[in-house]
Amino acid sequence: MNFIILSTADWDNPFWTNKQHVAKTLAQMGHRVLYVDSMGLRKPTATKSDLSRIWRRVFRLFRGVVQVLPDVWVISPFSIPLQGNPFIRRMNGWFLRWQLRWAAWRLGFHDTVLWTYNPLSADVVNTFPSRVRIYHCVDEIKAQPGMPTELIEQEEILLLAIVDYVFVTSPELLARKSVFHHRVFFLPNVADFEHFNQAIVCDLPFPSDLQSMSKPMIGFIGAISGYKLDFDLIRQLVVARPQYQFVFIGKIGEGDPWTDIQSLQGFSNLHFIGPKAYSELPAYLRQFSACLLPCAINDYTRNMFPMKFFEYMAAGRPVVTTPLPALVSYGEFCDIATTADEFAVCLDRITQCPDTEKIQRGVVEAKRNTYLARTQTMLDMIGGLK
Repeated sequence: MNFIILSTADWDNPFWTNKQHVAKTLAQMGHRVLYVDSMGLRKPTATKSDLSRIWRRVFRLFRGVVQVLPDVWVISPFSIPLQGNPFIRRMNGWFLRWQLRWAAWRLGFHDTVLWTYNPLSADVVNTFPSRVRIYHCVDEIKAQPGMPTELIEQEEILLLAIVDYVFVTSPELLARKSVFHHRVFFLPNVADFEHFNQAIVCDLPFPSDLQSMSKPMIGFIGAISGYKLDFDLIRQLVVARPQYQFVFIGKIGEGDPWTDIQSLQGFSNLHFIGPKAYSELPAYLRQFSACLLPCAINDYTRNMFPMKFFEYMAAGRPVVTTPLPALVSYGEFCDIATTADEFAVCLDRITQCPDTEKIQRGVVEAKRNTYLARTQTMLDMIGGLK
């Protein structure tokens, strides 16, 4: 089968999400995939990262269709990131439809499955010829900082009215989207099990930037953003347990250029070591005594299922998380804490007397939740496509 994926993340973003993983998995299953980079939902800021992304997008526009993996091609759509302007949005849609038709013709895509992650793609989905139309809703995007909330709400309702199937990744999203569609299926985010399980089964090198730190090390991997993480909780935890080294791996301000970590600076046991290559993450996880999900509880996080959850468990790491609605039913695999004191107590127990049975249950559960298994489940749901 031929799949066109309308993403909200650029293919070459170092922080891979389910969009890139689903495209890669579909190709590994024998399908052909045209991956469409993000059209830009948030109005850009004057920050260095946003300006750099604009210049990269202009450059990629002239590359046309680029093959990035066997049976996976990428195009970067022409898009002016001012989606709140109706004229600009219509012009962006017209250019995208033209690019899709040209790319589909060049690649020989026929009888296509159109798979969108973008809530502002109703016009394209409705007019581009396709066999099946899928909306894969993995976040409440409108709750991210800087998003055109009212526009996304309006356009998403239109999108839900025209797609054939809707997949969501949290119970909260299931409840919200089921109001507008009768085929909404809850399938939580999953993990690249084989990749992260290397932290257990392989003798990986000790990362050089951890060698000066004492153990135990407590780790976090992901976007360090003000709307996702509870900075006050993190600060209290770092103060309460000075004997632990807290290591945060990821880009500061990813998805939220207004993120300010000033309240987390100046602590000798708190380390922000920047983003790391995906291939290197298992080596870092191998050195952590436990992993954190110190998420803020807000309208965005109440609707998310963190990808890191199964990644941590695949690596055999104990997990301590705030009570995210999507994770409360996974209490047999992790520790759920609300306050810094509760987090500290959990970490004390984990570092002094690890629950090996719970860790092993987590590994087994993570192995059940792989991209291959989840993608096949979705294909079965939409009609048994092989």
